[in-house]
Amino acid sequence: MSLSYVSEDKKSGRVTFLLKETTPAFANALRRTIIEDVPTMAIEDVEIVKNGSALYDEMIAHRLGLIPLKTDLKGYTPKDECTCAGAGCAKCTVVLTLKAKGPCIVLAGELKSKDPKIKPVFADTPIVELLKNQELEFEATAQLGRGKEHVKWSPALAWYEYEPTVTIHQDKVAACKDKLPPQIFDKTGKIDKKLIVGSLVDACDGACEAVTIERNPTSVLFHVEPWGQLSAREIVTAAFDILAQRFTDFDKKLSDA
Repeated sequence: MSLSYVSEDKKSGRVTFLLKETTPAFANALRRTIIEDVPTMAIEDVEIVKNGSALYDEMIAHRLGLIPLKTDLKGYTPKDECTCAGAGCAKCTVVLTLKAKGPCIVLAGELKSKDPKIKPVFADTPIVELLKNQELEFEATAQLGRGKEHVKWSPALAWYEYEPTVTIHQDKVAACKDKLPPQIFDKTGKIDKKLIVGSLVDACDGACEAVTIERNPTSVLFHVEPWGQLSAREIVTAAFDILAQRFTDFDKKLSDA
């Protein structure tokens, strides 16, 4: 199997890469590992000191838990693997505090973290609105977790598709031009193969005899769109490390059997 970079969207952080000489089973294993097993930091426990807002304590705690936090995988250990045996320590948890008084809209960027590396990805995320003289004060504890435990710990959206091979039959274009997306035609009115990418591949598939699309299950276009806790590179690297360790453990168990 080989991996090659295809494209990256700087704004969203979404990355597309090509897996060659692979199988749908491995591609799906990688997808599930990314979504379910790559750990990220998220708020798990909240101790409310004051809450004069219109929202119940539980609603505020729920909102806090869904705020994506920048994650440092090298600096923290999942709680179930930590030497503190799940008690909670500086190696597996980080404390964030907030104190605000209205009138104002409390934003995620107002959270004060004891570790500057662990902070909200989107500082403008609203938490709650406070009216005049209403107060909010709490202490929240964040920890590493996995998407299979709760979606708040999932680092990204991941999906894949078989690499398409596009064949153009220019002599048949005139008969069914109106059935094809206008975006695939160049200034001369001919179909430009380079323009048939992304969703336009599906739009052309089976729409007209002028365009034939074949898909190769051993060559997979893989897409990763992170939520912001980790970069796409960090997510994919961590997923491959997790899979490699599982294969190693499985091989060892087979040898010991």
